[in-house]
Amino acid sequence: MPAHLLQTTAVAKAFGPVVALRAVDLSVAPGEVHALLGANGAGKSTLVKILTGVLRNDGGTVAVNGEPVVLASPTESRAKGLAPVYQDPALIRDLTVERNLRLTGVDPALVRRELAEMDLDGLDLDEQVRDIPLPFLRMLDLARALAFDPQLLLLDEITAALPPDLSERVFAITRRMKQRNRSVLFISHRLAEVREHCDMCTVLRDGRNVASFHPGEGGEAQIVAAMLGEAGAAVRDVARERGAAGDRTGDAPRLVVRDLLIDRQDAGVSFEVQAGEVLGMAALEGQGQDRLFEILSGNVRAAGGEILVDGRPLRARHPYDAIRRGVVLVPSNRLMALLPQRPIRENIAIPLFNRLRRWGPINMGRERRQVQEAVTRLSIDTRAAAQARRLSGGNQQKLTIGRWLAAGFRTLLLFDPTRGIDVGTKHQIYDLIRELADGGAAILLFTSELREIALVCDRAAVLHNGAIVAEMPPTASESDLLTAAHGLEVTAV
Repeated sequence: MPAHLLQTTAVAKAFGPVVALRAVDLSVAPGEVHALLGANGAGKSTLVKILTGVLRNDGGTVAVNGEPVVLASPTESRAKGLAPVYQDPALIRDLTVERNLRLTGVDPALVRRELAEMDLDGLDLDEQVRDIPLPFLRMLDLARALAFDPQLLLLDEITAALPPDLSERVFAITRRMKQRNRSVLFISHRLAEVREHCDMCTVLRDGRNVASFHPGEGGEAQIVAAMLGEAGAAVRDVARERGAAGDRTGDAPRLVVRDLLIDRQDAGVSFEVQAGEVLGMAALEGQGQDRLFEILSGNVRAAGGEILVDGRPLRARHPYDAIRRGVVLVPSNRLMALLPQRPIRENIAIPLFNRLRRWGPINMGRERRQVQEAVTRLSIDTRAAAQARRLSGGNQQKLTIGRWLAAGFRTLLLFDPTRGIDVGTKHQIYDLIRELADGGAAILLFTSELREIALVCDRAAVLHNGAIVAEMPPTASESDLLTAAHGLEVTAV
């Protein structure tokens, strides 16, 4: 048996003047779960697309089971035993799941078998993709990849959109792959997952592999240092010291939610967020958090209840109604919030036009200054400024925040803003959140990474079955947060 199931040598790829991969060497042994790590823009997703036949490499070689291969298409890659689950679900939204499967030559019966192995056989393959929540789309994509019986499973940020219970099912599959002497190439920014579940890791930086080691050898500090170089050693991984949220109890709340009904749930959501406060929200998948943020941002109507902003009712029939009251949303799906084909400048400047009161010339100088201030404040990488879709995931998320920095707001709704973002960019966003709160903004933050509650929030609220079931200090343990998220009583916090 060859020593390496997969081996790449000096693989390179450029998109015009932007060099994505310079010279990447990677070796994955049979029966190994191998993490591929790096900051956003380091080249991880580009390498996966080369290995799966979506992109052709400009230089270097790829070998599978010791044999050099040319992966000219996804079909050829699958024939060599490589099956991916991409960062964004590779499914057509307006078709049913079964029709999507048949388009790619997958037997739906095999997918149903894999879903049953994951205890997800309740998913309906006759349902349209657009009607299925993102976490379950990721699991459907995983089941489709497993239906090809791959030698190497490539998982690109699959757990970023998953709650803990579904993430554990993914790791059960990686263990099963190892038992069969199959391998997994695992991309994740959740370093705790890498330490716990991966046998080896390779770190990319600036399109090159800079280190390979067992992830348990040096812990997160070694991984971060390799990912970001000397700058990474300075990245903090401790909760910021901040004043107690109780100091604000005398202030009038900026946002008040009273008995808000989500999807006609029997119970209602009630909470308050004060100016200068970050309220963290924790929940398992499907507890109503996505619907709650859509209601607060004016995208959908509530079935009942009341929303007050600065003491006055908010009856938003459209997102613009909420924006005029200073309530803005940064969603987790970055490309849904952006004009992906348009440049950075236009994406940031769009909300500025909401304030125009009459026809007439636009003050282009003022627009340029406001856009540049947002770009500088967020350190947005402008090398691919012509199209937002060419930015890395982290820079796209900065762009969605930057447009509101330029336009101004009073209440910020952040829905899983660091999903799929590298550790360095995460900490930039953490610092920005605290800076905005210290400047008087009221911030509601939902996060699927429970550790972020301690890093950035003043209080935590746990949502279960469409209602707040617990409020906790930011120092609450992940165990207590998870216990409450399952609807169970927490004995002590």
